[in-house]
Amino acid sequence: MLEIYNTLTNQKEAFKPLEENKIRMYVCGMTVYDYCHLGHARVMVAFDVIYRYFLDQGFEVSYARNITDIDDKIIQRAIENEEDFNHLTQRFIEAMHEDENSLGVLRPSLEPRATDNIPAIIKMIETLIEKGYAYQGSTGNVYYDVSKFEGYGKLSGRNLDDLRQGAGDRIRIDGAKDDPLDFVLWKPAKAGEPSWDSPWKRGRPGWHIECSAMSTELFGATFDIHGGGKDLQFPHHENEIAQSEACTGQHFANYWMHNGFIRIDDEKMSKSLGNFFTIREVLKHYRGEEIRYFLLTSQYRSPLNYSKEQLDRANKGLSRLYVALRGLPIVAVLKNTDFSARFHDAMQDDFNTPEALAVLFDLSRATNTVRQKEGKLNAAPYGALLKQLGSLLGVLQMDPDEWLQNDEHHQGLSRETIETLIQARLTARANKDWAQADKLRDELTTQGISLEDKGTETLWRRD
Repeated sequence: MLEIYNTLTNQKEAFKPLEENKIRMYVCGMTVYDYCHLGHARVMVAFDVIYRYFLDQGFEVSYARNITDIDDKIIQRAIENEEDFNHLTQRFIEAMHEDENSLGVLRPSLEPRATDNIPAIIKMIETLIEKGYAYQGSTGNVYYDVSKFEGYGKLSGRNLDDLRQGAGDRIRIDGAKDDPLDFVLWKPAKAGEPSWDSPWKRGRPGWHIECSAMSTELFGATFDIHGGGKDLQFPHHENEIAQSEACTGQHFANYWMHNGFIRIDDEKMSKSLGNFFTIREVLKHYRGEEIRYFLLTSQYRSPLNYSKEQLDRANKGLSRLYVALRGLPIVAVLKNTDFSARFHDAMQDDFNTPEALAVLFDLSRATNTVRQKEGKLNAAPYGALLKQLGSLLGVLQMDPDEWLQNDEHHQGLSRETIETLIQARLTARANKDWAQADKLRDELTTQGISLEDKGTETLWRRD
């Protein structure tokens, strides 16, 4: 039975969808004013694995990951660039999709954009005003009145009085709102800013209301799973609950899932510390599958420390798995195995990807053992299972030789040079010139090339 850790209840719960065999999952996506960073990569990969697993289990999945294409940061960046905001956001949406492709991330079934949902946003704000949960301040901003929503803080475990005390003197600074915790639903546009007509002033939506309107518009008042990064738990997701449940009068999402933070060399990733990495910066040094594998080495809820050593280990781990697949014929997958059972037990335990990876390594060792004792044909079903289970994690789908011999990010010998040296060594072996053959092997070894002799054939890979 699949169990999911529900942030709302702070415990694992048996997963039961609202409709049999159907899942509606909404994940807060990117604000597209810059290139995606490693924190975004973790959201992408974590929920991609969840999406893949649901599909494998036979569910019909509607997976929405929104795009925030209007907010303060976007407007500021467009002004700095002297660029139309639509052009800016489209440019970074395309870059985001390129990063997804590099990481082997499936495209969500739905990618709603805030600017395509302005009417739904306005309608929700109107309903909140009519029900007494929102008001227009003296400056024209429309605010949500948190004091009117019973249960505010139930997702984050925060208390309204403590939050007000933490807000300090902001209420005296901003006299336009009744409470320092009240948050903006609609703001009037400044001169030259993107804006839309509304019943209040021409302007644009606040960030929190965008996700409430988009998820409700797509999935109705109540749906199965709402996800995102842990940093969104408060205030964004807390505010979403308040808005949506006040508007509809119904429970919002049944399961809340939050992925953990990325740390860089045991420090929080931030631009101010100079340890902030975009996905494409890391891709200059490591392959997308290595980054993806690294992200899977920690359970999605746990913090994850990024370092060069971790990425190097990811490279070595993947190479071990690809070596097990190398040269095996394509056959039917091995059925009814302990490996499959253990893999699915791990995944059904709140998507425990480190345990799932451990099963893949056990399976790769079994594949190698059967190959050595019984030959490639008998090992092939084990390899087929390894590849099939790997696909649920989004790894091991490349041709093994292509992975093991790839020139990308390697400064040493080219593939052509390596194969020329190997052919020269084979010639020396055929002529029984063992000294020359050993010299050529040593030359390749010093360049990080491992050789494996198979009769008259020599297989090679980069270490």
